[in-house]
Amino acid sequence: MRARSFLPAVLAAGILTLTGCGSGGGATSPGDGADDSATNAASASAPASADSGSSGTVPEALRFTGTTIEGEPFDGATLAGKPAVLWFWAPWCPKCKAQGPETAKVAAEFKGKANVIGVAGLDQQEAMKKFVSSTKIDGFPNLSDEPGTIWKKFEITEQSTYVVLDKDGKTVFTGVLPGGKGLSDKLDGLVG
Repeated sequence: MRARSFLPAVLAAGILTLTGCGSGGGATSPGDGADDSATNAASASAPASADSGSSGTVPEALRFTGTTIEGEPFDGATLAGKPAVLWFWAPWCPKCKAQGPETAKVAAEFKGKANVIGVAGLDQQEAMKKFVSSTKIDGFPNLSDEPGTIWKKFEITEQSTYVVLDKDGKTVFTGVLPGGKGLSDKLDGLVG
């Protein structure tokens, strides 16, 4: 029964990690997507993009669904075939606010060549909407991930984290980029 008393401590440590504003140090790796079988089952049958890789199937990393902060459905399968940036942010995070302008600039610069998606969490939808409006990051989709489903899929433990995927859905970078600096360079080599 010793394992039972260990589990609450591990969960508490995880919650404490998520409540910080990102240390800027820890990089994480994407998960296998097994955390939310309902999400994966719903998106597993999503149609594959014609250029989503040599096998014509949607890469595992892009098998997720969500809802934009405006309430519209979003299917990760639509990202297949192009490099993608998933930016995990929280509305109350000053580091995220500092990353907003550069992320919006990169989204505009690579429009049509790469996808940039914000994944908001750790707060409620109204706060997420205010953040998008005040930081002027409405030029690219921002998802409301209040339950943390997409955050769990990619094993994100702190906000202000970027996950950069190549056109085949393989992770090429996971980490914090202060002020978003360097994000453009990460995509440059992927769009050829």
